[in-house]
Amino acid sequence: MHFRFIKLALLASLTTLLSGCYERHRTTDSLCESYPALCAELNVNDGQCRIQRTNLIWQRFDVQKNPTDAEKFKELQFTYGYQKCLEYAARIEPTELKERKSIRMNALIHSYDAIKRLNLELSTSPDPDIIYYRWSQGDQNALRQFLLLEGTPKLETPALQLALATYYTYKDKEKTLALLKHALELYNKGDKIQPEIIQGLATISHQEGFTQNAYIWATVGSHFKLPVANKEKLAALYPMADSKRETLDNSANKITNALKNGEFTADMMK
Repeated sequence: MHFRFIKLALLASLTTLLSGCYERHRTTDSLCESYPALCAELNVNDGQCRIQRTNLIWQRFDVQKNPTDAEKFKELQFTYGYQKCLEYAARIEPTELKERKSIRMNALIHSYDAIKRLNLELSTSPDPDIIYYRWSQGDQNALRQFLLLEGTPKLETPALQLALATYYTYKDKEKTLALLKHALELYNKGDKIQPEIIQGLATISHQEGFTQNAYIWATVGSHFKLPVANKEKLAALYPMADSKRETLDNSANKITNALKNGEFTADMMK
């Protein structure tokens, strides 16, 4: 009986402790009170950029707990979002509390410094997403690093296959198409498909004269509510016998269902 009481007491204290951990920072204000550095130089207590600011503060907290490159990269992205909002907000003339404009300007300047710091901290990261980001910012060394990862498991995600395809777009159209189709193979059931992949397949197929493939991908795009030509325009753009159009529509339907179920394979387009 005494042992059971001890177990219950320990369980109760553990529950209280865990509850305390979760309850302690249920609001952004309480987080800022406990960790002032997370919120320093931000336009706190200001209605402008509240969502972006809140996202950034909590992400900074995540970095503080787990300072990995991946978490820092998220912080960098949230900082960019906050900065973009501030660039607009800093131009607004407050009807009251005129000092708010000065606070917003200081927060904007701080965001530039924060981005510079994070870019420096991530400048040697081996994370392929970060390498691609540095390449997208014009870092040619990062481009070479990224291309060295081609064919390795590190690039086996739809987003990174799309990134690789962008490099080959003006160099090797056949390879670009293969990379885009492989990107689609990597999706699982229920995943949200990046529209640029399907749009790229339709556009390049059209440019290369693969009219039937272009029609199929445009039709697949319409099934995913992408901004493609309507049926009438597709019919004018790709004239063909009704029987042939029906065959291609069936193929597009099969591909659409396969993509939604995470079962697409490039062989389906042969």
